[in-house]
Amino acid sequence: MTYSVPLNDKKVFIKWFLKNFQLKRREGVWILNYLLSNDELLTNIHFVDDAHYCPRAIVMSTVETTAIPFRFYKKNIMTSDAEKSFHDLRLNPQELMYVQLNFPNVPPSPVYLAVLEENPYMPKDLVIHEKDRLAAQRLLENSVMAFQEQQLLREIDDALDAGDKEKFFELSNLLQALKVVNK
Repeated sequence: MTYSVPLNDKKVFIKWFLKNFQLKRREGVWILNYLLSNDELLTNIHFVDDAHYCPRAIVMSTVETTAIPFRFYKKNIMTSDAEKSFHDLRLNPQELMYVQLNFPNVPPSPVYLAVLEENPYMPKDLVIHEKDRLAAQRLLENSVMAFQEQQLLREIDDALDAGDKEKFFELSNLLQALKVVNK
Protein backbone atom coordinates (compact mmCIF):
# COMPACT_ATOMS: atom_id res chain seq x y z
CA MET A 1 0.00 0.00 0.00
CA THR A 2 1.38 3.40 -0.94
CA TYR A 3 1.18 6.45 1.26
CA SER A 4 -0.50 9.51 -0.23
CA VAL A 5 1.07 12.81 0.76
CA PRO A 6 -1.59 15.31 1.84
CA LEU A 7 -2.22 18.15 -0.59
CA ASN A 8 -1.59 20.74 2.11
CA ASP A 9 1.88 19.30 2.84
CA LYS A 10 2.77 19.62 -0.84
CA LYS A 11 1.60 23.25 -0.87
CA VAL A 12 3.55 24.06 2.28
CA PHE A 13 6.67 22.49 0.79
CA ILE A 14 6.41 24.29 -2.56
CA LYS A 15 5.88 27.65 -0.83
CA TRP A 16 8.85 26.96 1.48
CA PHE A 17 11.00 25.92 -1.48
CA LEU A 18 10.12 29.00 -3.55
CA LYS A 19 10.82 31.25 -0.57
CA ASN A 20 14.23 29.70 0.22
CA PHE A 21 15.75 28.79 -3.14
CA GLN A 22 16.31 30.22 -6.59
CA LEU A 23 15.90 27.88 -9.54
CA LYS A 24 18.36 27.98 -12.41
CA ARG A 25 15.48 28.38 -14.88
CA ARG A 26 12.70 30.89 -14.17
CA GLU A 27 10.22 28.59 -15.92
CA GLY A 28 10.61 26.24 -12.95
CA VAL A 29 9.16 28.94 -10.70
CA TRP A 30 6.21 29.30 -13.07
CA ILE A 31 5.63 25.55 -13.03
CA LEU A 32 5.75 25.33 -9.22
CA ASN A 33 3.37 28.29 -8.91
CA TYR A 34 1.03 26.62 -11.41
CA LEU A 35 1.07 23.46 -9.29
CA LEU A 36 0.06 25.55 -6.27
CA SER A 37 -2.93 26.92 -8.17
CA ASN A 38 -4.26 23.57 -9.41
CA ASP A 39 -5.32 21.04 -6.76
CA GLU A 40 -6.22 18.31 -9.27
CA LEU A 41 -2.76 18.51 -10.80
CA LEU A 42 -0.96 18.76 -7.44
CA THR A 43 -2.75 15.61 -6.27
CA ASN A 44 -0.93 13.69 -9.03
CA ILE A 45 2.49 15.21 -8.30
CA HIS A 46 5.00 13.05 -6.44
CA PHE A 47 8.33 14.36 -5.16
CA VAL A 48 11.01 11.69 -5.58
CA ASP A 49 14.73 11.15 -6.03
CA ASP A 50 16.10 9.92 -9.37
CA ALA A 51 13.01 11.01 -11.30
CA HIS A 52 14.68 10.26 -14.63
CA TYR A 53 13.66 6.61 -14.11
CA CYS A 54 9.97 7.60 -14.10
CA PRO A 55 7.79 7.51 -17.24
CA ARG A 56 6.77 11.17 -16.76
CA ALA A 57 9.03 13.43 -14.76
CA ILE A 58 10.46 16.89 -14.26
CA VAL A 59 13.89 17.58 -12.77
CA MET A 60 14.70 21.14 -11.65
CA SER A 61 17.80 22.49 -9.92
CA THR A 62 18.64 25.51 -7.83
CA VAL A 63 21.53 27.86 -8.53
CA GLU A 64 23.41 26.46 -5.52
CA THR A 65 23.85 23.07 -7.21
CA THR A 66 25.92 21.79 -10.12
CA ALA A 67 23.04 19.62 -11.37
CA ILE A 68 21.30 20.10 -14.70
CA PRO A 69 19.03 23.18 -14.70
CA PHE A 70 15.89 21.54 -16.09
CA ARG A 71 14.77 18.27 -17.70
CA PHE A 72 11.39 16.92 -18.71
CA TYR A 73 10.95 13.19 -19.32
CA LYS A 74 7.97 11.56 -20.97
CA LYS A 75 8.32 7.89 -21.83
CA ASN A 76 11.51 7.67 -23.92
CA ILE A 77 11.74 11.39 -24.70
CA MET A 78 13.83 13.88 -22.74
CA THR A 79 13.94 17.64 -23.31
CA SER A 80 15.18 20.76 -21.57
CA ASP A 81 12.25 22.75 -22.98
CA ALA A 82 10.26 23.84 -19.93
CA GLU A 83 7.33 25.01 -22.06
CA LYS A 84 6.74 21.45 -23.29
CA SER A 85 6.52 20.23 -19.72
CA PHE A 86 4.15 23.05 -18.78
CA HIS A 87 1.85 22.23 -21.70
CA ASP A 88 1.97 18.54 -20.80
CA LEU A 89 1.04 19.36 -17.21
CA ARG A 90 -1.78 21.63 -18.33
CA LEU A 91 -3.21 19.15 -20.85
CA ASN A 92 -2.82 16.00 -18.70
CA PRO A 93 -3.51 16.96 -15.08
CA GLN A 94 -4.87 13.49 -14.29
CA GLU A 95 -1.58 11.71 -15.17
CA LEU A 96 1.03 11.03 -12.50
CA MET A 97 4.05 13.34 -12.62
CA TYR A 98 7.23 12.76 -10.65
CA VAL A 99 9.26 15.80 -9.64
CA GLN A 100 12.88 15.86 -8.52
CA LEU A 101 14.21 19.09 -7.04
CA ASN A 102 17.98 19.39 -6.72
CA PHE A 103 18.82 21.80 -3.91
CA PRO A 104 21.14 21.98 -0.90
CA ASN A 105 19.41 19.71 1.58
CA VAL A 106 21.85 19.00 4.39
CA PRO A 107 20.53 18.47 6.95
CA PRO A 108 17.28 17.41 5.30
CA SER A 109 14.40 19.79 5.90
CA PRO A 110 11.37 18.29 7.69
CA VAL A 111 9.18 20.16 5.18
CA TYR A 112 10.89 18.30 2.32
CA LEU A 113 10.91 14.94 4.09
CA ALA A 114 7.15 15.29 4.60
CA VAL A 115 6.56 15.19 0.83
CA LEU A 116 9.43 13.00 -0.38
CA GLU A 117 8.16 9.64 -1.61
CA GLU A 118 9.90 6.43 -2.59
CA ASN A 119 10.44 6.27 -6.34
CA PRO A 120 8.38 3.28 -7.57
CA TYR A 121 10.38 3.16 -10.82
CA MET A 122 13.81 2.98 -9.22
CA PRO A 123 15.55 -0.19 -10.41
CA LYS A 124 15.71 -2.61 -7.49
CA ASP A 125 19.42 -3.34 -8.03
CA LEU A 126 20.23 0.39 -7.58
CA VAL A 127 18.65 0.70 -4.17
CA ILE A 128 21.32 1.02 -1.52
CA HIS A 129 20.34 -0.66 1.69
CA GLU A 130 20.74 1.29 4.91
CA LYS A 131 23.20 -1.26 6.30
CA ASP A 132 25.42 -0.90 3.22
CA ARG A 133 25.20 2.90 3.36
CA LEU A 134 26.24 2.94 7.02
CA ALA A 135 29.14 0.57 6.32
CA ALA A 136 30.33 2.81 3.49
CA GLN A 137 30.01 5.88 5.69
CA ARG A 138 32.05 4.21 8.48
CA LEU A 139 34.73 3.18 5.98
CA LEU A 140 34.96 6.73 4.67
CA GLU A 141 35.13 8.23 8.17
CA ASN A 142 37.83 5.75 9.21
CA SER A 143 39.84 6.50 6.05
CA VAL A 144 39.64 10.24 6.66
CA MET A 145 40.69 9.79 10.28
CA ALA A 146 43.64 7.58 9.28
CA PHE A 147 44.73 10.12 6.67
CA GLN A 148 44.51 13.01 9.16
CA GLU A 149 46.46 10.99 11.72
CA GLN A 150 49.21 10.13 9.21
CA GLN A 151 49.42 13.77 8.14
CA LEU A 152 49.77 14.95 11.74
CA LEU A 153 52.43 12.28 12.45
CA ARG A 154 54.42 13.46 9.41
CA GLU A 155 54.18 17.07 10.57
CA ILE A 156 55.21 16.05 14.12
CA ASP A 157 58.27 14.28 12.66
CA ASP A 158 59.13 17.41 10.65
CA ALA A 159 58.80 19.58 13.80
CA LEU A 160 61.10 17.19 15.70
CA ASP A 161 63.66 17.24 12.86
CA ALA A 162 63.55 21.04 12.84
CA GLY A 163 63.81 21.25 16.65
CA ASP A 164 60.59 23.28 16.82
CA LYS A 165 59.24 22.43 20.31
CA GLU A 166 56.28 24.78 20.08
CA LYS A 167 55.10 23.25 16.79
CA PHE A 168 55.73 19.74 18.16
CA PHE A 169 53.52 20.36 21.23
CA GLU A 170 50.81 22.07 19.15
CA LEU A 171 50.67 19.16 16.68
CA SER A 172 50.82 16.56 19.46
CA ASN A 173 47.83 18.20 21.14
CA LEU A 174 45.96 18.17 17.82
CA LEU A 175 46.76 14.46 17.40
CA GLN A 176 45.48 13.69 20.91
CA ALA A 177 42.31 15.70 20.29
CA LEU A 178 41.74 13.85 16.98
CA LYS A 179 42.04 10.50 18.76
CA VAL A 180 39.61 11.58 21.51
CA VAL A 181 37.02 12.89 19.03
CA ASN A 182 37.13 9.74 16.91
CA LYS A 183 36.82 7.17 19.71
